[in-house]
Amino acid sequence: MAEILSLNIQSEIGELEGVILHTPGAEVENMTPGTAQRALYSDILNLSIAKMEYEQLQGVLGKYTRTFQVAQLLEAVLDNYSQREALVKKICASEGALEYYEELMAISSAELAKALIEGVPARKNTLTAYLSDEYYALYPLYNFYFTRDASVTIGNNALICRMANKVRMRESLIMESIFRGSGAFSGGIINAHEFSPHSNDIYMEGGDILIAREDILIIGNGCRTSTRGIDMLIARLCKEHTKGTRHIIVQQLPSSPESFIHLDMVFTLLDRDKCMVYEPLVLRDNQYQTVHIVIEDGKVSKIRSIPTILHALRELGMDLEPVACGGSTDAWNQEREQWHSGANFFALAPGRLLSYSRNVNTLEELSKHGFEIIPAWDIIKGIKDAADYGKCVITIEGSELPRGGGGARCMTMPVRRKPL
Repeated sequence: MAEILSLNIQSEIGELEGVILHTPGAEVENMTPGTAQRALYSDILNLSIAKMEYEQLQGVLGKYTRTFQVAQLLEAVLDNYSQREALVKKICASEGALEYYEELMAISSAELAKALIEGVPARKNTLTAYLSDEYYALYPLYNFYFTRDASVTIGNNALICRMANKVRMRESLIMESIFRGSGAFSGGIINAHEFSPHSNDIYMEGGDILIAREDILIIGNGCRTSTRGIDMLIARLCKEHTKGTRHIIVQQLPSSPESFIHLDMVFTLLDRDKCMVYEPLVLRDNQYQTVHIVIEDGKVSKIRSIPTILHALRELGMDLEPVACGGSTDAWNQEREQWHSGANFFALAPGRLLSYSRNVNTLEELSKHGFEIIPAWDIIKGIKDAADYGKCVITIEGSELPRGGGGARCMTMPVRRKPL
């Protein structure tokens, strides 16, 4: 039996020791142009190309860390009858599909895991069902290959996020069941669904939550993470940490365009002394506030507006050099590459990064800052090794995957990193 991995994330860049992935499958294609908007997509992906691109991400990660697949973890949960019963009942009740409960309980764990991810077609055996435009009783989880959003590891706890859109709620229910019952992980669980369960304005997603340091969280406040969601998370952190000082830096985000859905689409950490920024929002004067919240001995002691995220981090002893998404000279390139997840980087270790190859101006800017650019296949085939480079960016092809609305950080949910 594989060793149980204890949860521990104290930074964004510590050497990676475990990560949860979900390879995109039939759920990505189980939509039409008419349902794409509800699925939070602006277009339909070509699955065969998306899977080839994802193979590069998974191949690189498999070289350097332990990887876990959502479907396999979910199967392990469903093998336990009481866990299967609790999860299926919760999903069917929350999505108005209780008449499918017995049918789902009767199939194998592998078939059930597939159904819960890829969707369950509706039976057309009543007049209401026959006349309905809905094809699915349980919608496909179109966005699940972005494993970052439904849960996030903070210290030794898994935060189960309360998603902003109902079409993604099942993802967080599945992730909760995995952390509770798969047997793969040990650690605490903070379930945001228990934060005022009847309040619709409490929600947060993992793409908005960055762990800068053991005592510093940076959180985006926008269309996917509400102020009340942040308030409730802070209240829980106050209960968890009754001694010492912690800092929460909150960055307001635009509600449109859709490329600004999460903080990690405009700001990510690259190395001990470097970060990737979308300059117009993160560094320049604009209408979006940055707020520094101080927690001392379990109580909020100070809330104040500050000029930028980098200003707050500098005051706290993290002096970061910004690298400009899209390059530092052309606003057109900055806007185009931010749209295609150009600021969305994932660290395998300090200064060793994963990103898309399509954002050439961003990569050129990184090259100027001393990063070697390495195609993913060179790593996978053993031609090059990231460990031989002080700083590098491993690039995966990205013609289809970015069209789902995210990059390398969005597609990875780390569960353990080595301390810096």
